[in-house]
Amino acid sequence: MYGVVLSAVRTGIFAEGRFMGKVLDEWITDTQEFVRTKLPHLVLVAFIAFVLMRILRLITGRMIRLAEHHGVGQVRLSQVRTLAGVVRTTGIAAILVIVSMVFLSAVGVNLAPLLASAGVAGVAIGLAAQTIVKDVLNGSLILIEDQFNVGDVVTLAGLTGTVEAMTLRKTTIRGADGTLYMVPNSQITTVANQSVDFSVATINVSVDFSADPDKVMEILNRIAQEVRNDPAFKHLFVAEPQVLGVDALKGSQLIFPVVFKTKATLQYGPTREFQRRVRIALEEHHMLPGDPMRVFNAFGAGAADAGTAAGPAPEHEPPPAPRDPTTIKPQETNPFTGEG
Repeated sequence: MYGVVLSAVRTGIFAEGRFMGKVLDEWITDTQEFVRTKLPHLVLVAFIAFVLMRILRLITGRMIRLAEHHGVGQVRLSQVRTLAGVVRTTGIAAILVIVSMVFLSAVGVNLAPLLASAGVAGVAIGLAAQTIVKDVLNGSLILIEDQFNVGDVVTLAGLTGTVEAMTLRKTTIRGADGTLYMVPNSQITTVANQSVDFSVATINVSVDFSADPDKVMEILNRIAQEVRNDPAFKHLFVAEPQVLGVDALKGSQLIFPVVFKTKATLQYGPTREFQRRVRIALEEHHMLPGDPMRVFNAFGAGAADAGTAAGPAPEHEPPPAPRDPTTIKPQETNPFTGEG
């Protein structure tokens, strides 16, 4: 059959010995050489590429199924799907590029100029888009390491807010005042995530120096336990409140730190209720709140004795009401005129 076809072709300009006949002979020889030596190699490369792409699809599909099986949140599942899609697309593109180069080399295409041009173009693109590449790489690491998720309260690049959206290139944060920030992932070097595990809030209760510290601690412990056992806040606590005692003396102030450990980002309700009850309790027990501008005068009794030495008060005049020594301020002098 091959001989019949060849005899039919070898007529006219394709006759044996003529120019086109010699060209036809060279084509037949090259085709035979290609089929004998290179075609099996290309078939093997194509088969390996097909297997690698199937393995890559199975791995990325397995990632998504494991995430669904372990019951991760919808946000985390979406991140896993995004990451799996990026890995699959990048891997398939790399495999196809390598296979294409092998096929071009097999058919006799000189790859040296192509590779040189691709290298120059790659350098130019890399210099122009190096920030984008850094954004994508850092975004991939954020997704892989699960540094934060959509809905978390975080501090990124000096900005604090709630994460509204995440992509491989940027993270979108909504600030407390409603401002929407878009942070490139390459700018995220430190992540402060306030939505992980628990939150700790420390309230510094300032009471006047004249108050009994033991009595104050008793009141604060009682109020803290009342808030801890309140049905509205009981489910928010992860540990018992702690009253640490007198932490500092500042002028006429006694500072009592009270520590609340609650579920993540849920500390505001219990702390606000605690401060409201402290305000009411101080008034009920006739205790003054701390004031850095108030001066405690320990010599108030001496001033009273000096008034007695000047002579007894008339009988028809009522005795002066005692003054709170914590409200007596020192004599102030104008530093410019010297007048009191």
